[in-house]
Amino acid sequence: MLCNRRRASPSLKLPAPVGRHSPGQRGLTLIELLVAIGVLAFIAVMAWRGLDSLTRTRESLNHELEQARSLQLTLAQWQIDCANAVDADLLDGHAPLLIENSQFVLTRRVQMEAQPSALQIVTWRLNQGVLSRSALPPTRDLTPLEAGWQQALNGTQPAVNLLTGVTGLSFRVWASDGRGWRAWETGTQGLVSHGALANSQTGTTSTQLVWRGVEMSLQLSDRPAPLTKIFLMGTT
Repeated sequence: MLCNRRRASPSLKLPAPVGRHSPGQRGLTLIELLVAIGVLAFIAVMAWRGLDSLTRTRESLNHELEQARSLQLTLAQWQIDCANAVDADLLDGHAPLLIENSQFVLTRRVQMEAQPSALQIVTWRLNQGVLSRSALPPTRDLTPLEAGWQQALNGTQPAVNLLTGVTGLSFRVWASDGRGWRAWETGTQGLVSHGALANSQTGTTSTQLVWRGVEMSLQLSDRPAPLTKIFLMGTT
């Protein structure tokens, strides 16, 4: 009876030895872990380089778009100023245009709302790579124009910066004498108005030059060749 009870007792299971694994279970070795870390690091570096390149490209495109928009606004405003330029006979002998030391000074006609047209002196100036525009208050009296011209040449009036990165600015002029384009220094010789020709007290026999066009060459720092634009004078 006692032997039968011992045979019926359940058998005891000993725990598996420490450090041994059952078949089908295997961990990562140190070499495999280092290879995985290296692959992840390489993917991270490539992703960072791609993101950095994308960021630089976006910044460059934004700069070019901003520069193109500023250039478009500058040329449009310059065209408006030249189209409203007045003749010398309207200014009683004063020159309507003066180009000197990277400065472009012009007397233009301004049509204010519900008021007669007036005269305004506009100055374009290149200073330390920045192209700016300033304008004196419109006037219908010719007396303040002389002081306005001196103020414009001295650069004492506040200006609005329109374009940056400009390294060069040059001009040529076209007059009504049939000689074609010429530099400003040679084009201003013998310039008088109809009033001076009709006034015998002046004693001058010079021929009058009427400006018909201005050719502007604008050199930008990010462009290999200058940008050339022709503006017609007094077309409005």
